[in-house]
Amino acid sequence: MSNVTLVTTFFLSGIPHAPALDTMLFVTFLMIYFLTVLGNFLILMVIRVDSHLHTPMYYFLTNLSFIDMWFSTVTVPKMLMTLVSPGGGAISFHSCVAQLYCFHFLGSTECFLYTVMSYDRYLAISYPLRYSSLMSGRVCALLAAGTWLTGSLHSAVQTTLTFRLPYCGPNQIQHYFCDAPPILKLACADTSANEMVIFVNIGVVASGCFFLISLSYVSIVWSILRIRTSEGRHRAFQTCASHCIVVLCFFVPCVFIYLRPGSRDAVDGVVAVFYTVLTPLLNPVVYTLRNKEVKKALFKLKDKVAHSQNQ
Repeated sequence: MSNVTLVTTFFLSGIPHAPALDTMLFVTFLMIYFLTVLGNFLILMVIRVDSHLHTPMYYFLTNLSFIDMWFSTVTVPKMLMTLVSPGGGAISFHSCVAQLYCFHFLGSTECFLYTVMSYDRYLAISYPLRYSSLMSGRVCALLAAGTWLTGSLHSAVQTTLTFRLPYCGPNQIQHYFCDAPPILKLACADTSANEMVIFVNIGVVASGCFFLISLSYVSIVWSILRIRTSEGRHRAFQTCASHCIVVLCFFVPCVFIYLRPGSRDAVDGVVAVFYTVLTPLLNPVVYTLRNKEVKKALFKLKDKVAHSQNQ
């Protein structure tokens, strides 16, 4: 290997599409990215300024909004560059390492956070009288910190396993961002052991989180069915419906890409758009359009801004 020249730059192929669609896709994804950042930033601002939203559920929602802002930022800008510039897909080796680490760090942290949020909803609905003591500020902070720490460790394993191999041949990554499966295909060594460990690593995290989330919601449904009033049942279902929508949109594409046998570059690239581009946008849409408290707080923030501008 001493005489082999190692790769210093990779080239991202971008989303599979006809060249005639470059401009339309660029404008579409640019608008989605703008709305994603703006929507999640507004949620952060609203929860911060409105004291009525200083509860565990909204504390975890601020973490989710922060993650989604950066989760989208890690992948979308580079994808936009591949659509408008012939050399826009070029990415240095070290930048590729950083992108893969940040992507899996934020993605796995979001996965763990969804699990914590489902546990929070379970406690709120099943133990309403003890909820404030069970979910104290200290407990919330520890749970949130745990998701970030576990996410960083999970990503470190993924990144190390991917880039410990030599890359000395082709440098065309068949994807619009640096991810483990398409990068491992370019390695100049046997990748079977790495692929198996990564598969098990992601499989344990994804299946474990999904099992705990499902368990929480089975318990929640059981608790809801025991609520005597129809209005109470409706409010409880509505509280959890938004979380379920976002969780499904996040987990289903991830399972399809990482936990199925074989890999198809074109299909993976299209499916990845759902959880890297659309899911971060769903967070502010679902949590605001389906949540009366957040909508009310948004109108209050709007009135405050208008009042300050008139003075």
